[in-house]
Amino acid sequence: MMKTPSQSQLRQTIYFQLFFWTALLLFGTAKMYGEYNGMIFKDVFLYNFCHWIFQIIGANFIYFILIRYFFDRKRYIEFSLYLMISLYLTSVMNRFFIVYIAEPLFINKLKDSVFDILTDIPYLLIHYTFTIISGAFIFISIMFFIRYKDEKERTIKLQKEKTELELQSLKSQLNPHFLFNTLNNIYSLSISHSDKTSQSISQLSDILDYILHKGQKKWVTVSDELSILDDYIALESLRYHDERLKIQKHIRLNSPNTIPPLLYLTLVENAFKHGVGKSSETTEIKIDIETNDLHSVFKIENTFSSHQTADEKGIGLQNIKRQLQYHYQKNFTFSISQENNIFKVEITTPSHDD
Repeated sequence: MMKTPSQSQLRQTIYFQLFFWTALLLFGTAKMYGEYNGMIFKDVFLYNFCHWIFQIIGANFIYFILIRYFFDRKRYIEFSLYLMISLYLTSVMNRFFIVYIAEPLFINKLKDSVFDILTDIPYLLIHYTFTIISGAFIFISIMFFIRYKDEKERTIKLQKEKTELELQSLKSQLNPHFLFNTLNNIYSLSISHSDKTSQSISQLSDILDYILHKGQKKWVTVSDELSILDDYIALESLRYHDERLKIQKHIRLNSPNTIPPLLYLTLVENAFKHGVGKSSETTEIKIDIETNDLHSVFKIENTFSSHQTADEKGIGLQNIKRQLQYHYQKNFTFSISQENNIFKVEITTPSHDD
């Protein structure tokens, strides 16, 4: 299917044509200047100028008509046939133009007959067709290079837009899930008329503010993410007695590194949901975070009941991996392991990224 060129592409093509054909004419003129002088140079230049006009016509017809409508659509036989016909007709028109229009203006000589012009194929090939082909070849080669460059840039842009849409989709999957769990917590507290209801609402407000504002940014500081982790853990801890939930945190921030927003929060949420949320036994959650000038390392592990499946514990982790791939390509490590009813996740990311 043919694509309609945009105004910017059309403008780029016009500018290129003006530059290319002007440069070609000037180059040909400069080349002839050293070989001819006086009236001889003037005559040769006029001949060259007449050929130059039909080089432009032939090259544009071949590229924008034959290549676009036949070659690009893989209609190679038709393309080859029409190419030979168009080269012949362009050569004939060029010779007619020179013999019957241009030459009478500056020279008085016997005109070639129409029959000779149409049938003298060797003369047409040597003096007209090859001239048209030489200009057209350079022009078409550059046009193909420009088209390849534009298509590559367009592909990269579309891929980037697609990836950003996918990332937004991932965030939209995570955020409502988190809100659903948190609102359930507040509902449970309100039913029991707990004094901690107002505290939980305040903490939820802080988390929502983080999601709505910093959660839409590409990067946040590790310290900002950790402050929300504290609110989230405090909010979730309201639901459980000390004997049901044991949390250990080990934080060592040696550098103000950045990470994608909600990255650590999602993993902590996952640990709560598939750890204490799925077990009636005591659940332990351990969080270890360290930053330095090179990396940020986040480790989290939680105990889980033996009847859980790997699929249950792995929900959402593939989304985390895709988010890491978007932000860091291959410049990260993401490991998941489980042993003796302990589920572990470890992420190592660069200290900063553009």
